[in-house]
Amino acid sequence: MLYMSNISFNKNGPMVVTGPIVVMTKKGPIKVGAGEKVYLCRCGHSKDKPFCDGSHAKNGFTADGSSDE
Repeated sequence: MLYMSNISFNKNGPMVVTGPIVVMTKKGPIKVGAGEKVYLCRCGHSKDKPFCDGSHAKNGFTADGSSDE
């Protein structure tokens, strides 16, 4: 089965990336397998950047669910 990477945006929440993809972090590369999802911070408040830790809900982050922000 052919898997393609996909990026989408949750309304008032994180960016959702579906693998296969490699996320580069300060600790090194994180491999996201085919069909697996990773949630990336868009609000800037996550303590686990680049990953979402749910801080957007506590900080009133708002954004629509499109890529046209």
